Amino acid sequence: MRLLQLSIFLIAVSVSAQADKNRAGAYLGELSWPDAEQRLKAAPLVVIPFGAGAKEHGPHLPMNADQVVLQYLTDQAVTHSDAIVAPPILHGWLPSFRQYPGTEVSDASVFMNYVNAVAKSLIKHGARRIVFLNTSINKAGGLPLSIVARDIRANQGIPTLVLSWDDLETEEAAALLSQREGGHADEAETSINQFLQGDRVDMDKAVKDYGDRPAKDYPGYRPGLFSKDRNDPGYSVTGGYGDPTLASAEKGEQILGIMTANLLKALDGFASEPLERDK
Repeated sequence: MRLLQLSIFLIAVSVSAQADKNRAGAYLGELSWPDAEQRLKAAPLVVIPFGAGAKEHGPHLPMNADQVVLQYLTDQAVTHSDAIVAPPILHGWLPSFRQYPGTEVSDASVFMNYVNAVAKSLIKHGARRIVFLNTSINKAGGLPLSIVARDIRANQGIPTLVLSWDDLETEEAAALLSQREGGHADEAETSINQFLQGDRVDMDKAVKDYGDRPAKDYPGYRPGLFSKDRNDPGYSVTGGYGDPTLASAEKGEQILGIMTANLLKALDGFASEPLERDK
């Protein structure tokens, strides 16, 4: 029975590997311009990745945490889908972390104009669908990206999709965690970084931090803030929220597997949507 199971597994791996070889995914920057000219027009979608190159992630994680996850996800997209991946945008609108060192573009309009210009350049050269891959969350770094996506859809007639961290890290991933709650530099992010760049994670500095802001039990969007001001209700001792001391590289690998599966599902689904109505 075990030999049969092993044979079935090896066949499945072989089929999957062959399917991936038939994929046409590529990093735009690794193509020559004649190849890029053809492949932008032929590719079902183009991904514009966004992840902060330097953003605080507590005292125990490096500031490149978002960028490292973004690189992992785009590698998966290039390997397992037909996506063309544009060079990443590593600076962005991140007001929740404004009081800490980092690479924020504090003027949202400047950031949106920049992203819009990048997208329109790709559309000019043939991109038929645009995916904004966002390693922030929907109601943070995803807000300006969503505005750009809506404008492009309305003004350029090009289908767009915004994929944010909280679209990819679903309840299945949350079920792997032991922390009471979290959201930033927590058990999940620390686990992921232990898996991706464990040599840069200092678990001796990992601290459980749930803050002391009262729970929200009413409707509405309340923007969050990690404040260094002790008089601010959003004051944070660490700049994190959750319990990173519970992290492990094994959990990180599993969470990334879930995020990758959701990413590829979204890319495949969006790539198959019609560009115009049947006539």
